[in-house]
Amino acid sequence: MSAERPRLAGGPCRSVELSETEALRLLGSVSLGRIVFTRHALPTVRPVNHVLDDGEIVIRTHEGAALSSHARQGGAEGVVVAYEADSIDPDTHFGWSVVVTGYARLITDPGEVARYRTMLSPWGTETMDHTVRIRPDLVTGLRLTPHGIDQPEVAE
Repeated sequence: MSAERPRLAGGPCRSVELSETEALRLLGSVSLGRIVFTRHALPTVRPVNHVLDDGEIVIRTHEGAALSSHARQGGAEGVVVAYEADSIDPDTHFGWSVVVTGYARLITDPGEVARYRTMLSPWGTETMDHTVRIRPDLVTGLRLTPHGIDQPEVAE
């Protein structure tokens, strides 16, 4: 006996690739994402809130966070991470998803740390005393649309 696949309220989806400009614009329109980094040679995923500032992703972490110590060990260049954010309707499955790959570095300048402290309030209860900047090197994204509906081109 095979389980019947649930029917999506919006019908079948198709994927449309986003330009880098549109992907970053959409990423900046939400405040929650997931950071992916390596811990003990295995991928680790953490939900975090972020702000997009001048094309770079900024998050805050705490002293005991694995990402804080990992970024500190990365040296001047930082450590390779991936960052994903999306907005997908749970009923229709229409929406978008963006993935950024780049280097994460701890921000150590006290003025910058103070500035981001005012821009980015932590959603957790721990004291977020570290700030991490992710420089996007590879930006990919897709929009999930109803099958058969063309999306207008976005001017870059």
